[in-house]
Amino acid sequence: MRSGEPAAGWAGGERGVTRTRIGLSGLLAALKDLTPGAAVSIVAPEADARMIHSLIRPHPDRPPSDEPDLRTAVAIALKGHTCTLAVGDPTGATPLAFAAAWAELAEGKARASGPFVAAIPRANLAKIRGL
Repeated sequence: MRSGEPAAGWAGGERGVTRTRIGLSGLLAALKDLTPGAAVSIVAPEADARMIHSLIRPHPDRPPSDEPDLRTAVAIALKGHTCTLAVGDPTGATPLAFAAAWAELAEGKARASGPFVAAIPRANLAKIRGL
């Protein structure tokens, strides 16, 4: 999900993918049409925040080896943007909890019917405080 005017969100999935691949794919979708130089603020559950941190501040001696294609694409999309990263609580009444609920629905749909991407209705996004 992405805040701003207008707020936007997508749900999607595919069978047999890793959490890293889904996380990077979602982040790349959120970054795809940002205004050049726009500030980026990311709130993610701890496991995802750690993975994203490895993109923002890569460790020179221990580069991640999983999903190199997506890692490269996200790193390119983040280039030129000031980026902040925070760990969020996916169980509280937050935009992150809303995203977690949609992710759970998407996971079930992907398992049942295969790969898909669908926009989250703007009426649903408008109800989320803090988005």
